[in-house]
Amino acid sequence: MLGSTLINHRQNVGLQQLSALAGITHSFLGPIKKYKFIEDDASGESTLVGSCFRVLENLELTCAVGQLVYETVGAHQRVYRTGTGCLLFLAGAWSRVALDCLQRGIPVAQIISAFSDGMEICLDVCRKSGVLTEELGGEKSKSCTETSGSFGLNLQKKSVVESLDGLYHLKKTKHGGSQVKLKLSRHFCQPEIDSREPHRPKLPDVAHIAERLSHGCTDAMNLVVEASRIQSKNNQDVGFDVSKVVTCVLPGLPEERACVLPGCVVLLSAEQAGVAHQLREHRLKVALIHGDLTHTYRHLGYKKPTGFKCVNGHVDSSKSSKEEEWMEKVVMLLLKLDVQLILSSGIVSGAVILRCCTHRILVVEKVKASVLKALADATGAVPVTYATQLNERCVGSGAMVGLWRDLGGQDGKRLTPVHISTGGQCQLVSVILTSCVHAKLQALEDRFWACAYRVHHALRDGVLLPGAGATEMMCVRRLRKQAEQPVTHPSGGDEEVQNPYTGDVLRLMADGFIDYVSTVVANTGRFPHFSARTVVIQQLEDCEETNIRWIFLDGEEEAASSPVKSGDASEITIYDNLSVKQEAWRKALDVVFLVLQADAEVITGVDQIPDRAQEDWMLL
Repeated sequence: MLGSTLINHRQNVGLQQLSALAGITHSFLGPIKKYKFIEDDASGESTLVGSCFRVLENLELTCAVGQLVYETVGAHQRVYRTGTGCLLFLAGAWSRVALDCLQRGIPVAQIISAFSDGMEICLDVCRKSGVLTEELGGEKSKSCTETSGSFGLNLQKKSVVESLDGLYHLKKTKHGGSQVKLKLSRHFCQPEIDSREPHRPKLPDVAHIAERLSHGCTDAMNLVVEASRIQSKNNQDVGFDVSKVVTCVLPGLPEERACVLPGCVVLLSAEQAGVAHQLREHRLKVALIHGDLTHTYRHLGYKKPTGFKCVNGHVDSSKSSKEEEWMEKVVMLLLKLDVQLILSSGIVSGAVILRCCTHRILVVEKVKASVLKALADATGAVPVTYATQLNERCVGSGAMVGLWRDLGGQDGKRLTPVHISTGGQCQLVSVILTSCVHAKLQALEDRFWACAYRVHHALRDGVLLPGAGATEMMCVRRLRKQAEQPVTHPSGGDEEVQNPYTGDVLRLMADGFIDYVSTVVANTGRFPHFSARTVVIQQLEDCEETNIRWIFLDGEEEAASSPVKSGDASEITIYDNLSVKQEAWRKALDVVFLVLQADAEVITGVDQIPDRAQEDWMLL
């Protein structure tokens, strides 16, 4: 059961529904995540879920707010693969803030304006508290460090913006300690030939970054590190390429049997596995199809010619005969080109698969486009849209196939993992995820991709944020401090207009961050839920005079009384992604704004008549 919530029809119903939906995120925050069972009352079937996105995916959301939340969370999940819990939790927390503001009589326009100011403050905190990834795991800089926000965070004194500017500001000097010659014009500058080798930037330590982004998912992050190691072994210039990583879930094996293999591992039927067994230890010619391998498939944008009418007196021009004719043409072409492996990004008709199996041709369908590209680079094959377009220049070589393990699938069907590789010439890696509990496979796969994309975004951004609630606590400090100062906005003229409600909204917005950190603290298992908020508030008050002790770090079995020493170089052991966190905050506030503005016309306040009071409430 996800719980129930009372909805007051006389208030903003959309904000109340948003707050109710956000209640499902509490068990998915923090390092110790809990699973949920969703049961269908009609069929009796149940589903095991381990993330906010999977919960929303399996619920029947009939209200407009539910559909909006599902689309927003789904869009974030497809791009970032992590951060949906933070997004939905803050959307619920800030929707309660908006409800509180409406009950206080604050106009909607003033609420939105104050919320926007608070978001700008939080984004500024992120920009100033970021840590460069190249500083992690390396030697400590000789430059002095400072404590950020009195929270005991050992950050570099130079901000991220200044550091990035310094990377691109190149100064040319001579080695002998001589002075640099200045030229007053570019016409007097003589070109100097530098015989030294160009400086190659040092790749960040993926293992060190992954350790600080695991967020309690140590097993999944170890698989990410192993995948990065295999990729860097084949190419020294690549730290981690998430586009060349695929997963294969195998039920029936214990979770400890999860591993990483170079190449691609796919589950095939017994007939296809038999062909793969016959082709083992052979260098195969490969053909890549970008689309479906069926006789009715047409590429995107294809338009059937109009104004033509086919007249034929024979009855044998049926659909089956056309398919048979097309299939015979394709098979003969494959045999002529000596193609023994076909990979298609779309679906392949069963008749084509069986026909190819009789000629010892292995066909694999539903292959990711990134896998096709990686195999094309490694084998020299050129992807084509239609099989009839294949020629000698489009066929690649050097692919190998082999059986990895024979397993029994669902409904009595035997599924066999088949390993496709190119002999170490490709950066493509496969992560094998196993579990004896079939219902956990989806959650384990989601957890792995969350870890993989955390590392991917960290390497792409080049900046990380202090984790374990540190960044949110900095935002609380800044929001409360700004709430005591007047905020003005430019009006139509030269005068500036002050929002009288900004202080109240900023303080309530900070309370939403405190609720988030309190939930993370409670889910570490160190404190019960009823005392987690008290602990966070006490730490926030104590840090006014002394450095805060991060007693809710990492969820590991450490003593809660062990303070973090300010001089320790490894003081920050948990980090968050900059782009993921910022986008989650923005999307959460956008959802609140949309619901708030959509329902602004129907807010009528609380009915004062006692007899009608009960009619305004509904159990959600």
